[in-house]
Amino acid sequence: MNMDLGTIWRVWFPLVAGGFALGSIYAAGPGPHGLSRQIGLIIAMLGLTGVIAARYTLGRSFSISAKATALVTTGIYTRIRNPIYVSGMFVIGGVLMMIKRPEMLVAFLVLIPVQIIRARKEAAVLEAKFGDAYREYRKQTWF
Repeated sequence: MNMDLGTIWRVWFPLVAGGFALGSIYAAGPGPHGLSRQIGLIIAMLGLTGVIAARYTLGRSFSISAKATALVTTGIYTRIRNPIYVSGMFVIGGVLMMIKRPEMLVAFLVLIPVQIIRARKEAAVLEAKFGDAYREYRKQTWF
């Protein structure tokens, strides 16, 4: 892994900050520190790792809004077209398990279709730019 300043800001800073935030939620969050809280932390950390791996793989192709700068098909993108969305949902689900706030499940359930809509918009942009190459990639990957 190349340790330039961009890599530090894209990978290591979010990993450390996210790990610290999840550890703080685990330690100071409401409720007992039972098995479900530990499982929630593991799920959230796996999700954070997925987000960071996807972000690293995207490199400078990452953008907040859908842009087609490059068709990234390596790393975690060999299996999942939208690993940041999927992994982010694992982070949120893990946090919900840690804080034991069932009413927050509604927000989680609202986010799922929002992520699907975002993925479809992104797919349309990528298909318009990369055509058959994107369609073939889409056949070989999930979400």
